Amino acid sequence: MKDDFITRWLPFWTVLRRELSRFWGIKRQTILGPLLETYLYISIFGAALGSQINQLDGYRYIIFIIPGLLMMSFAINTFVNNSFSMLQQKLQRAIDDQLASPVSNTEILAAFGLGGIVRATIILIIAFTTAKVLLPDLPLEHPIMFVLSFLLIGLFFSMAGVLVGLRAEKFDDLTLYQTFVLQPLIFLGGVFYSASLLPEPFETLTRFNPIYYMINTVRYSMLGSADVKPWISLSVIGTVGVILLIINYRLFNKGYKLRS
Repeated sequence: MKDDFITRWLPFWTVLRRELSRFWGIKRQTILGPLLETYLYISIFGAALGSQINQLDGYRYIIFIIPGLLMMSFAINTFVNNSFSMLQQKLQRAIDDQLASPVSNTEILAAFGLGGIVRATIILIIAFTTAKVLLPDLPLEHPIMFVLSFLLIGLFFSMAGVLVGLRAEKFDDLTLYQTFVLQPLIFLGGVFYSASLLPEPFETLTRFNPIYYMINTVRYSMLGSADVKPWISLSVIGTVGVILLIINYRLFNKGYKLRS
């Protein structure tokens, strides 16, 4: 029984271990760098700007923006890790060895996806713990919702990263997606403000941004209130994440831009 279990999961674990070793080997760049960036956002926007804004939706401004900053850090690191790793494997033709090995396409896809989630989760735990120490009144009203939110957000951005990595042909392509697609969607999703403050038609347009729902479900899990009901946010995030998963699964099975 034990030997069967090891034989079944060894191929998946082998690919996943390579992914974990890749980002952990350069942890000053992949872990410490994003943490510093998150702390700078909290310091600049929370402390400096927060001194000029008394409250937002009934919360101190620094408390209000922390859920969005945690989500932003988690999302960007999941996306960057997976897109970079996928493109790197393609350019180095290391993906050829994996496709020729007795590892199924499903296991390769799962390992690539999980690698980014693990990296982002490490950063999330450290950032949240630090924020809690510095701000003892930082609430966490719904812990289960908090975990569920990040699981679904991780699914979305891990699959988005894999998809972009599949489509990209050079590293400039990754920068293009991150700079002109991902970051604008995040900043326009309500990290630093409540969408209810926007005039029409901008408030309505914001609701077509899937990241708006991600920020709101994290904000609800921590603060207990948000602009959107949590079950609506979770439904939107889960649906879009599953769609990306199906797309990637089909592309992997077709060998899309994987086989030379």
